[in-house]
This record gives sequence, structure tokens and C-alpha cells, in this order.
Amino acid sequence: MSAWEYCLHLGVTADFVNACPMAKTESFDITTGADLQEVDNALNQARKEIANRFDFKNVLADIDFDRDKATITIHTADDYKLEAIWQVLLQRFAARDVPLKNMERGKVNPAAGGTVRQEIEIVQGLDTDLAKKIVKHIKSQKFKKAQAQVQGDAVRVSSPSRDELQSVITVVKEEDWGVELNFGNYR
Repeated sequence: MSAWEYCLHLGVTADFVNACPMAKTESFDITTGADLQEVDNALNQARKEIANRFDFKNVLADIDFDRDKATITIHTADDYKLEAIWQVLLQRFAARDVPLKNMERGKVNPAAGGTVRQEIEIVQGLDTDLAKKIVKHIKSQKFKKAQAQVQGDAVRVSSPSRDELQSVITVVKEEDWGVELNFGNYR
């Protein structure tokens, strides 16, 4: 119900629409993503560590980061080295609070000269299917006044009650969505 309809329902004339009391609606956004600067910093630390490791002396070990596409490409000699590089990356990401759940490893592809290459995609926003699942989950909980809707790569949850919004956050955090969710833009 719009503010205009609400005021008409109360019997207020058009002159007093702006003076009509409305309940203030609170809201927050559910998003996901990683700070790409922290990813870049973690990759630089990993490159330095790999360059100094004995088992990587005179061995191909490239780590490329495409910031625009939010992808990391690892190119190395074999599967063993690939796993060793991945373990170093995991340590560096964890140390810099980069969400590990948002890393989607692609399949290992053979490259030139008997080497291997793997792409890792960094999930930077909720895809439509996951956002719809989150909205459906919130609506299935039968909150009295909470409204959830998909807005681009985020889910906006609104309610006149802050306590109800806190309950929604708790309910959503209890589920495993496959990515790390961020709750922000709290108004």
C-alpha cells in the first residue's frame, strides 16, 4: 500500500498527505564478493613465497590475475605443483580474510610442453538462481512483515521491525549457500 493509499484509507485529505504518519521501513542487502585488492595482495605474497621455495626452483609457476573478469589462472609443470600452489594460495587468502567459499576452481587443462593450467573464478555477486533461493527461504519462514526481493546481484530485505531483520539475518546465516554472504547497507 502506498503512502497515498494509506492516507486515503485513514480518511486524510490530499492537503495533509505529507503530514500523514507512516511506519519507517528498515532494510539491508544480502550480497557476496571478495575485496579484489586483498586478492591481489594475497597473490603477490603467494608469488614471493613460491619464488623462494626449494621445490619450485627452476620450475614454471605462473599465477595471473585478471581483475576485470575476477579470475586467477595458475600455469605450472604438473598436477602436484598445481596443488602445492593452491595450498599456498589458500593460506594467503585465509590470512587476508578473502572468502574461500567464493573461489570456484575450474578443471585442470593440459597446456603446451606437458604443463597444466587451471582457472579459478572469484564469485563477485549472487547469481539469479541463488538469489531466488534466498528469497524463497526467507518467505518460507513466515516472517510477519519482512519482505525480500532480488535486486540485480543482491537481495534486499525490508521490514518495519529491526528485530525481525535480525531474525532474518540469523535464519539466512544458518544455511550453507555455497558462497560467503555479506549483510550490509543496513538502513
